[in-house]
Amino acid sequence: AASFSRMFVQVCLYFYCKCLWRCLKFVVRKLTGRCELQRICYNTKPGAARTMKIEASLKGSKSKRLQTSVSVHPDAIEKTIDDIMELKRINPDINPQLGISLQACLLQIVGYRNLIAEVEKLRREPYDSENPQHEEMLLKLWKCLKPNSPLKARISKQWCEIGFQGDDPKTDFRGMGLLGLYNLVYFAEWDTEIAQQVLSDSLQPKYSVLKDYKLFTNVAASFSYSYSFAIVGINITDLAYNLLVSGALKTHFYNVAPEAPTLTHFQQTFCYLMHEFHKFWIEEDPLDIMEFNRVREKFHKRILKQLQNPEMALCPHFAASESLVNM
Repeated sequence: AASFSRMFVQVCLYFYCKCLWRCLKFVVRKLTGRCELQRICYNTKPGAARTMKIEASLKGSKSKRLQTSVSVHPDAIEKTIDDIMELKRINPDINPQLGISLQACLLQIVGYRNLIAEVEKLRREPYDSENPQHEEMLLKLWKCLKPNSPLKARISKQWCEIGFQGDDPKTDFRGMGLLGLYNLVYFAEWDTEIAQQVLSDSLQPKYSVLKDYKLFTNVAASFSYSYSFAIVGINITDLAYNLLVSGALKTHFYNVAPEAPTLTHFQQTFCYLMHEFHKFWIEEDPLDIMEFNRVREKFHKRILKQLQNPEMALCPHFAASESLVNM
C-alpha cells in the first residue's frame, strides 16, 4: 500500500510539474514574444549547450511533428525547418538567423543518430579473412606500425609484436568486429608517430623517462608490466562505442562538429582516448596487467566526468570550425 501511494504521488507530481512547465512556457512566450526555440537560439552560444537544449525542447514538445524532427533524413532538414517555423508561427523574413541556427543544430542531432547507426554497422560486421579488403586493412596496420620489419607470413607469431593474442589477429576482432580494425588502422595511419611510440612503450618491461614528443612532454614514470597494444586498442574502441551509444559523446561532438559528426570525428576521438589511456596507465602504475579492468573503469569515469561540462571538447586540436560562431 505504501509503495502504491508513493507511486501515485510521483505520477501526480509528474503531471503537475509538466502542466506547470507548459503554463510557464506559455506565459514567457506572451511576455517576450518568443517561443522556447527562439529563446534558446538567441540566448545560448553555438555548440553543445545550444544543440542539447534544442534537442530536449523538440523531444519534449507536445507536437508530434516537432518530436519527430530530430530523426528526419538529412535531406529533409530544410523542409523540417520550414515546418517548425510555420508551426511556431515564426516569420522567417523577420527571423532569418533562427532558421540558420536551427538547421545547424538539427544537422548535429540527426548526424549523431546516423553516426551511431554507421558505427553499429561496422561493429556488427565480422572480420572475414576471405575478404581482400579486410586483409588489406590488416596488412596496412602492420606496415604502419612496423615499417622496418616485413611480415614473414599472414599467419605468424609476429602479430604478437603489435599486441594481438595469437598467430591470427582475426580472432581478436570478434567483440568489436571491423570497428576495432578501422580504429587501429586510422590511429596507425594518421597518428603514426604517436601510435608507434605508444606501441614501443607498451612493449617495454620497465618504463623510464618518456621522450619529448607531442602529448608526452617531460613525463617521468616507472612500471613493471606492459600491455597488449592491439587488444587495448580494441578495448578502447569498446569504450568509445559505449560513450557514443549512451549519448555521452554528444557534448564533445556538438562542440567539435559544425554540422553532422562523422566517422572521422569518432576515429579522431578514439585516437585521443588511446593517447589519454596510455598516459593514465602510466600515472596509475598498476601492479600487473590483471589491474587492467580497474584502470579502464577509472579512466571511463574520468572521461564521463569531463563530458558533463557542456563546453567540453575532448580533442582541442580537432576544434569546431569558426563558422560556428556565426550560426
